[in-house]
Amino acid sequence: MTRQLDPVLIAGDIGGTKTLLALYTRERGPRRSVAQAEFRSANYDGLENMVEEFLARSGARPAAACFDVAGPVVRGRAQLTNLPWVLEEEALCSSLRLRSVTLLNDLQAMAHAVPQLRPDEVQTVKPGRAQPRGAIAVIAPGTGLGEAFLIWNGAEYLACPSEGGHADFAPADELQMELLRYLRARQERVGYERVCSGTGLTNVYEFLRDTGHAPEPADFAARLAQAHDRTPLIAEAGLSEPVRNPLSAMALQTFVSILGAEAGNLALTVLATGGVYLGGGIPPRILPMLMDERFIKAFVNKGRFEEMMKEMPVHVIVTRAALLGAAMFGLTRLNAE
Repeated sequence: MTRQLDPVLIAGDIGGTKTLLALYTRERGPRRSVAQAEFRSANYDGLENMVEEFLARSGARPAAACFDVAGPVVRGRAQLTNLPWVLEEEALCSSLRLRSVTLLNDLQAMAHAVPQLRPDEVQTVKPGRAQPRGAIAVIAPGTGLGEAFLIWNGAEYLACPSEGGHADFAPADELQMELLRYLRARQERVGYERVCSGTGLTNVYEFLRDTGHAPEPADFAARLAQAHDRTPLIAEAGLSEPVRNPLSAMALQTFVSILGAEAGNLALTVLATGGVYLGGGIPPRILPMLMDERFIKAFVNKGRFEEMMKEMPVHVIVTRAALLGAAMFGLTRLNAE
């Protein structure tokens, strides 16, 4: 590796399930990493060991880092929502021997990338008419449920973090009322993340199974019992074999309705006339379901504001936008120094 292409930045997308690390140079920019690797987050007791392992493999020693994390970042400190890690910018800077370390909320990083996404990096699931410089909403069901938004500050879009995914779940029909009662019997409070995330899809599936709304095929139950992560199995079965596996199909349909309703809630909250973007690991896997009228109906079903909701376009992000946003933010900060 020549000196010109020596990496100056390590960026990372730190998730509750997986972590993606990558190295970048100023010359190549944020879309072309020099090296990249994926890690299973639970296999490490902290970020430092993972990063050191990655840097040892690459032989690189960048100057700075920008990590997006699944959880709120307050005064340079983050306690991850779905991972028992506490990260601090100053401590990471010292232990990793870097000039600077920046922590971003993962949805803030994703939102940071949204205005720069290319046509091949999104899939439109609901056409509409985006207003120039209008606010933009970002919602991302993955391991958890992340939410963020962008507002125009007079010169550019400003990405703002949010923990709206933990707001109280509001059932939209009788079945969802039953779901809320089922979960309330097991935990004191039910936020949207409990029903609109990877864990949420599993919770919906168990509710429908335990309350007898649909039968569970015996062979599929055996597969679930052996699976480390049941969410992909339920989603795939719900998509590909709805007749043979009506329980998975009903779980996925219910999940999609809840996602549509909450995406609409966020769009109302920030008045997202600039559009709504769905990120995270789940939406790209269930694209056909998101193009179904069930999602769109739940999204626009906002009473007196239904006509306004019909104007808002909805897109699915089909690239690793959080990592892209972290790389963009980190390189911009380095170039400003």
